[in-house]
Amino acid sequence: MSEDGDTSQQVVEEVSPEPESGESPEVEVQMPPHDPEMPFVVGVDRDAVVRRREVVRTVERRGAWITLAIGVVGIAAALYALLAFRGSGMWPFAILLILAMIPLVLSTVMVYRLQAERQQWYDTNELQPVAMRMSLKGLELACDGAAYPVVLQWQTVRGFRQQKLLGQYVLDLDLVPGVSATTAGVRGLDQAPVRSVVKPNPLLRPTGLFLVKALDQPVHIIDEAMKHFSGGTAQVRR
Repeated sequence: MSEDGDTSQQVVEEVSPEPESGESPEVEVQMPPHDPEMPFVVGVDRDAVVRRREVVRTVERRGAWITLAIGVVGIAAALYALLAFRGSGMWPFAILLILAMIPLVLSTVMVYRLQAERQQWYDTNELQPVAMRMSLKGLELACDGAAYPVVLQWQTVRGFRQQKLLGQYVLDLDLVPGVSATTAGVRGLDQAPVRSVVKPNPLLRPTGLFLVKALDQPVHIIDEAMKHFSGGTAQVRR
């Protein structure tokens, strides 16, 4: 009995030694390695992106047909006025109306040409698994339908704007005023699919750069990462 008690006491003392000088025992916690200079990568949900492509395609075509109808009606009304009120001096107004309607007609051609270019890219390229990368060097964006990523230095970026478009929340790129494809440190803004979402033509309905629910990181984490790598100059605005 005495030997068993001595053995138990010895085991307890080896497993849980008492702290010396009244100090609490230190517990070593293994933290995962983290390098603050490593790039922050945001991936995409393939199924959500494919569904979004179809929504954007449908909305763009619907808008294109509406603007085409307005343009055709305007031009027809101007031609009717020229013929019906010949000699009344209305021809300058009719000409101005025709000139104002021509961009609406051309916007339909623009939409279908842009969609054809996108579809050609979709057919020949796999969906990119990464939406964006952030590092101390800058921001890299994989715009859907673009042949190569958009690269921006932090001094050219104000961040993202979160807004609701077509019934879903999206992130729109917010550039510093005056930044263009020819600005130093900028690459890829001159691509047609990028121009259609980053700086959309006034005749095209904005569709957003990234669908929020298609990203594998929540917006507040993207915001924190953007503030960290940009030194606080860029963020997500709501």
